[in-house]
Amino acid sequence: MADREQPVTLRTRKFIRNALLGRKQMVVDVLHPNRANVSKDELRSKLAELYKTSKDQVSVFGFRTQYGGGKSTGFALLYDTVDAMKKFEPHYRLVRIGVAKKIEKPSRQQRKQRKNRSKTLRGTAKVKGPAKKKEK
Repeated sequence: MADREQPVTLRTRKFIRNALLGRKQMVVDVLHPNRANVSKDELRSKLAELYKTSKDQVSVFGFRTQYGGGKSTGFALLYDTVDAMKKFEPHYRLVRIGVAKKIEKPSRQQRKQRKNRSKTLRGTAKVKGPAKKKEK
């Protein structure tokens, strides 16, 4: 792809050092003329290089491309340690960057149907599950 070779400029603003959560947080402006967009993975590696940290400690999210293209704005968090990242970062963002595994569970509709089926049962029958109904 010729897109990858196009230059990308990163500008950070509203930089805050959050000692309580063990991270640096900032708004990131990405200038990418002649290019549709920049991947979050590429932004993570560029920010890690810029702030001399590991790519595993960088989280980027909330990017919106301005009308007309050429500039995107989003948010970045640079954690001091990977442990701090695992402790404070939301699980879904950890899953996105591949640090955590997604929890597999039945669909929302299936969970609701199961809950409503168990309402019709009493006592220990709820633990055993739905049994065949007696015919009169």
